[in-house]
Amino acid sequence: MTEPTSTRLEPMPGDWRRALAVVAHPDDLEYGCSAAIASWTDEGREVAYVLATRGEAGIDTLAPAECGALREREQRASAAVVGVGEVDFLDHRDGVIEYGTALRRDIAAAIRRHRPELVITLNHRDTWGGVAWNTPDHVAVGRATLDAAGDAGNRWIFPELTEQGLEPWDGVRWVAVAGSSSPTHAVDASPGLGRAVRSLLEHRTYIEALTDEDPETYVRRFLVGYAEAAAERFGGKPAVTFEVFGR
Repeated sequence: MTEPTSTRLEPMPGDWRRALAVVAHPDDLEYGCSAAIASWTDEGREVAYVLATRGEAGIDTLAPAECGALREREQRASAAVVGVGEVDFLDHRDGVIEYGTALRRDIAAAIRRHRPELVITLNHRDTWGGVAWNTPDHVAVGRATLDAAGDAGNRWIFPELTEQGLEPWDGVRWVAVAGSSSPTHAVDASPGLGRAVRSLLEHRTYIEALTDEDPETYVRRFLVGYAEAAAERFGGKPAVTFEVFGR
């Protein structure tokens, strides 16, 4: 049976060189879209990460100071697996990120600094597909990223950034939201899926605190299942999905 056109996922735009991924916590990208990022860096594209927090409130058995340092190390190692060498942290407080001008300013500054054509973030809606409540941090950072993509190009919004040498950047052409329940586009996950598994496994301390299951079994089941669930809407190919907003 031919798949209805309305449900098909389009290939992601390909005419770009630089991307910036902005999320709340270490592991957000690894759970969401690192297979796509691995494929992009293989193609010679530049991808950088900006994280609002160091994930310091993420492990109940570790005090925030110890946890944040450990999760930062795990995130840098995780990014390296998929070819990302630049990982910045904004040092907002994990668990209590506030949507507002301070967050928008910090993300707009990062966009001006990195000057991407593609910005990536994580699901900014209240739920995951209507069945599980999203965290306030994800909602705040996702929404602020969508807004900051416009803020970055307007010299009269946050003019202090220009005074700091960060000239306006109006070159963001798309914001791609990973983990959306309303995806519009996808990337073939096959070339990068093995590295996506290894990348998420770099967050071993967090995963071991999250589940009693063998970490590799847990990670492979989650990522492969996520990719295969999108295949019927993407020509039978396992996929990483995005909801893409054009600018």
